[in-house]
Amino acid sequence: MAAPVLVIDFGSQVTQLIARRVREGGVYCEIVPFHKADEALKESPPRAIILSGGPASVTESGTPRAPQAVFELGVPVLGICYGQQTMVAQLGGKVESHGSREFGRADIEIVGQSPLFEGVWGLGGNDHVWMSHGDKVTVLPEGFHPIAVSHGAPFAAIANEQRRLYGVQFHPEVVHTPRGTALLSNFVQRVANIPADWSMKAFRAHEIEKIRNQVGKSRVICGLSGGVDSSVAAVLIHEAIGDQLTCIFVDTGLMRAGEAEEVVSLFRGHYNIPLVHADARELFLKRLEGVSDPEKKRKIIGSTFIDVFDAEAEKVGGAEFLAQGTLYPDVIESVSATGGPSVTIKSHHNVGGLPERMKMKLVEPLRELFKDEVRALGRELGLPAHFVGRHPFPGPGLAIRIPGEITAEKLEILRRADTIYLEEIRNAGLYDEIWQAFAVLLPVKTVGVMGDDRTYDYVCALRAVTSTDGMTADSYPFSHAFLSRTATRIVNEVRGINRVVYDVTSKPPGTIEWE
Repeated sequence: MAAPVLVIDFGSQVTQLIARRVREGGVYCEIVPFHKADEALKESPPRAIILSGGPASVTESGTPRAPQAVFELGVPVLGICYGQQTMVAQLGGKVESHGSREFGRADIEIVGQSPLFEGVWGLGGNDHVWMSHGDKVTVLPEGFHPIAVSHGAPFAAIANEQRRLYGVQFHPEVVHTPRGTALLSNFVQRVANIPADWSMKAFRAHEIEKIRNQVGKSRVICGLSGGVDSSVAAVLIHEAIGDQLTCIFVDTGLMRAGEAEEVVSLFRGHYNIPLVHADARELFLKRLEGVSDPEKKRKIIGSTFIDVFDAEAEKVGGAEFLAQGTLYPDVIESVSATGGPSVTIKSHHNVGGLPERMKMKLVEPLRELFKDEVRALGRELGLPAHFVGRHPFPGPGLAIRIPGEITAEKLEILRRADTIYLEEIRNAGLYDEIWQAFAVLLPVKTVGVMGDDRTYDYVCALRAVTSTDGMTADSYPFSHAFLSRTATRIVNEVRGINRVVYDVTSKPPGTIEWE
């Protein structure tokens, strides 16, 4: 699918939000790292280009620049923060470091009319935006004029209407710029004249045709993790090629209570998709025995998963393609703007490539989608609402929610506590307000008194966060009554826990998954 809007990434931790906002407006958009932008422009010239922010300084030599072709294609270009600064520098203007920094909320004043602001801000208007810059533009290139100013940026927004080149020093993609989404929509739809005709229904039809053309009459195997991503991928592929698809569900024993049974029931019963249920619970426990280091646990789980999957795939035989639930954030992570493959690719996605011995081609129908878009596709495909709306659950599962050694006893204790916690959240009608909630079994035991007995049991931590985009998050403000009720149930009903605490840590920006 050719992207009408291309975002060139200079390493900002919120670049993904630019693509999300454009897509939310009904226009398909892709991200490419700056060092691969030349190739992308030649392969499929876009109808509009957005230059992202970034951590570097234009005033220093050797820092990233946009390909010169960006300014020669004749298509509209919007530079955001660093993107504005490199546009100015490359076109003959000047950017300087004056120590006049702006980080956080700032007020802008509109000093020029522009289609970029149409229906958003009028001449002379004022509004809040989100700034994050240390350098600032001090001299504009020929043909540009200011259209907004702020206390720390005399050129908070600039325009060259004749060439349809625009720059903003603030970040319209973040929620802290209330009218930022409308600004991006103006750029894409009013300035670039791109129709808002991208939808999940259109994506579904396009991907089904694409899968059929890619696979032909060949067989495909799909690794089901039990999560939303791989499940949506499997249902979409099955709709395209039917029984040419076989799913392999590796039961690690590290899922929440009842989830393994739900996956088997959903795929065998409801969708009638050929499914291999590989019960590897004992193997995973054996390999994790005595291991406490979290990264070692991840690697063991990842390698064991591949071993089991590979063995089951060999039994199925004859498959030329492997299907995965790789998402767009995984792809972006694996080829970062700072150069080369990421060393932190998620252990449950082979974004960087398959093990050599598997010798299969990849089918990744979701690699162009963000998480919320996958949920929308799942609803479009008719997956149960409670399944599609489930909170994110990491590939290593409960293993990373039990710091220290993993044992069958600890897994059972945590499952029971986690089940009660989620039950209480649902009973209170709060599940859909929360981005992610889960229990953690801490590697700490405390002395307590229950009735006339002294106990020496584990401490359970509860965590719940809210988020609009999964990039940043805050702890959910449960009432004291809710926490008291939930803690009482856990202590009374789960043998092995005698104390419950609530974690109010917030999630910093830049991380994809909260664990």
